[in-house]
Amino acid sequence: MTSYVKLENIWKTFQEKKRKTEVLKGLNLDVEKGEFVVILGPSGEGKTTILRIIAGLLKQDKGHVYLRGEIVDDLPPKDRNVAMVPQNYALYPFMSVYDNIAFPLKIKHTPKEEIRKKVLEVAKMLRIDNLLDKKPSQLSGGQMQRVAIARALVKGADIILMDEPLSNLDAQIRVLAREELKELHRELGTTIIYVTHDQVEALSLATKVALLHDGIIQAYGPPMEVYRRPTNAWVGGFLGNPPMNIVKGKIVDGSVVVGNYKLGMPSDYKDIVKDGQEVLVGMRPEDLEISNSGALEGTVEFIESLGVYNIIHVRIGDSVIRVIEKTYHGRERGEKVKIAIDVNKIVLFEAATGKNLLYLQEERK
Repeated sequence: MTSYVKLENIWKTFQEKKRKTEVLKGLNLDVEKGEFVVILGPSGEGKTTILRIIAGLLKQDKGHVYLRGEIVDDLPPKDRNVAMVPQNYALYPFMSVYDNIAFPLKIKHTPKEEIRKKVLEVAKMLRIDNLLDKKPSQLSGGQMQRVAIARALVKGADIILMDEPLSNLDAQIRVLAREELKELHRELGTTIIYVTHDQVEALSLATKVALLHDGIIQAYGPPMEVYRRPTNAWVGGFLGNPPMNIVKGKIVDGSVVVGNYKLGMPSDYKDIVKDGQEVLVGMRPEDLEISNSGALEGTVEFIESLGVYNIIHVRIGDSVIRVIEKTYHGRERGEKVKIAIDVNKIVLFEAATGKNLLYLQEERK
């Protein structure tokens, strides 16, 4: 299938006084028509820069941007048929909802009747036709989001770029706005590229999530695939709350050994590891269980009580491993515990590069 939005080997450096900051370093991204792709990463990694390059508001130093199968490197923003929904929705507070939606058409000198027809059509589609006389200050966060999207759609944009649009909303309103946005995408089938540093947003909204770090996309795919099978140790250690436990290990006699403890061997890895190989061992906190039959032994160092579950921090040798415990056991600091894990839920990374050994094997084929 042809990519609807394609970024090919994109490089971007910013010059600030005497200092150069290389933000994007040969980044590649393919988005198919109708997908909801969320670009997730820590602050300052260049997420907004990617959106601005797609929209034509910034020019990349190297590489190419393709929209709908056509190269658009030299195409001005107004001709790209792309709409950007900024963090604060950029609604004009003194204008009605109708006038906010109609604004892009008015500056193009579109005939009044055509404006009215298009605004009503889009407003009905987004179920905000009863709000057209209201001002932005009278709207909820979710309604403002719909108005901003309506303004994008009314000018015919079929690619919508969203820059952390929910970050200014209160937590409860953000949950509702997130649900609305997901439902909206399901109804419209518009191609959306959305940036955030919020993992919950990324995992709940995306059809595909792209993890941005160190100027490139570190992992890209359906959210739970990226979560369960991280491409490298950075992805495993970044994604999840709490994130994946990553400890040093070694392959000994066909088993994964952590410190003095033998865990067995995940079936996916048994044919691709070598005896004596140094590895990084990834274990999700929710896959671990404090149990008398556990293979790992350690001491409780810290307990985070979060109501519905506790995060138990257990020291094992030089490492501290987090375990999610869903039932109340009244753990105490200094308590000796054993930790069990289904060995097939372990992820193994190459010690030198941090790459998942499964992906490393695929790369070498």
